[in-house]
Amino acid sequence: MGDVEMANNTADSKSEKLPITVSKPTPYTFDLGNILVNDPNPLELPTSQSLDTSLQAIARDGTQSLLNQLLTTCQITSNAANGPPTKWELFARKKGIGKYSSKPGAALADKERRKNLVYDEASGEWVPKWGYKGKNKEADNQWLVEVDEKDWKKEEDAAAKGSSIRGLSRAERKEKIKRNERKMRANERRGKKN
Repeated sequence: MGDVEMANNTADSKSEKLPITVSKPTPYTFDLGNILVNDPNPLELPTSQSLDTSLQAIARDGTQSLLNQLLTTCQITSNAANGPPTKWELFARKKGIGKYSSKPGAALADKERRKNLVYDEASGEWVPKWGYKGKNKEADNQWLVEVDEKDWKKEEDAAAKGSSIRGLSRAERKEKIKRNERKMRANERRGKKN
């Protein structure tokens, strides 16, 4: 029978709106760093309500006063720093790349992306011509690589140094990646100065 009364009391308390302000004879003390509220008032439990309902009401009052204190004391701000655009952001905006692809030139950018795909008959999928998992990296896994006449001199020089044309192209790619990373760091430093 006590459970039924408690269910009726909680249903009644949910339907009625409880006050936002909480008043106590001795005010609460707050530790906002630890998100803590301390109620120095003695605990008075009314005999008309059950123990659980009384404790829920006291806990709700403490929580409401803590939220009020947090929302009125702490200033709510955004810390997003809007500095000058980097070289990449300017380039991306010009070409309609990334978040700028919803601009009027977006259809053109999508068309350009489709032009950069080729059909891979081995996997039966469309893959990028170059870049991550690109078709241009297919030669890296081949046991035999055809070398153009213009690259034959490079191949002979590479063989003299003890490497191969594959090793040269990998080394060139790694060097490009390192160069791009250096430029990116310089760009970030330049952005922080402004």
